[in-house]
Amino acid sequence: MIPPTFDYVRVTSVDEAVGALRDNGEDAKVLAGGQSLLPLLRLRLTYPTALIDVGGVAEMRTIREDGEAVVIGAAVTHAEVLGSPVVREHVPLVALATKTVADRQVRHRGTFGGSLAHADPAGDLPAVATALDATFVVAGAGGGRRTVPAGEFFVDYLQTALAPDELLVEVRLPKLGEGWGFHYEKFHRVAQAWAIVGVAAAVRRSNGSIAEARIGLTNMAPRPVRAAAAETALAGVSADESSIAAATAHADEGSDPPGDLGGQPDYRRHLARVLTRRAVLAAASN
Repeated sequence: MIPPTFDYVRVTSVDEAVGALRDNGEDAKVLAGGQSLLPLLRLRLTYPTALIDVGGVAEMRTIREDGEAVVIGAAVTHAEVLGSPVVREHVPLVALATKTVADRQVRHRGTFGGSLAHADPAGDLPAVATALDATFVVAGAGGGRRTVPAGEFFVDYLQTALAPDELLVEVRLPKLGEGWGFHYEKFHRVAQAWAIVGVAAAVRRSNGSIAEARIGLTNMAPRPVRAAAAETALAGVSADESSIAAATAHADEGSDPPGDLGGQPDYRRHLARVLTRRAVLAAASN
């Protein structure tokens, strides 16, 4: 299908990108890897006045350490995330989940920030960012920047806290050091499909017990959610299979899973409990 007509603006700085978004109205869209946007254009599910190409913005193409945080630019590709020793060392959960995103071709074009800003609840990375308490650095008019916690960034289905003239610049992920284990468990029918349910788990162990757990659920609500009941129940329990199974028996509590061709809500609730147990057990074991 032929996409609608739009203007194309290639920018080289964050300020230039924000200015282009402002000048082209609220229907302007940011283009980075295009792996989510281009299919929408082809199907005429979106009608942008302009595409603002940020692929040439150097500031948004870096991965770096900044004190106790790992900073990933919004235009960094999934393949670059996977190839980063900084990510693998300090936020391995990000690498684990990114490896499951779509296929190799998409990972070489799609971007870390683009996947997050698209805010598809079936996407893998929003739940990871939520579980890790990431913060999002957003640039707006006048050169100002603000930070948005992951828990506030994702608002609803395909909706974020970004205003039409704002740009996601980078994502800051806290380093989780010694004693932490990580795992991403995902159920999907074919290798490249969206997750029917996914679970991102980070677990801190101490003296054979779980001292702290952070769990994000994929596709269990219109936005990524924390499995708060399971996190609370896991604190202080023995890191053995039976204790973890009991503590994660209500991992779906507080979720609002959709019903579609992938599965009905009760099926997704069952999957969330099973996958949370598996993810926590794996995270506590590595």
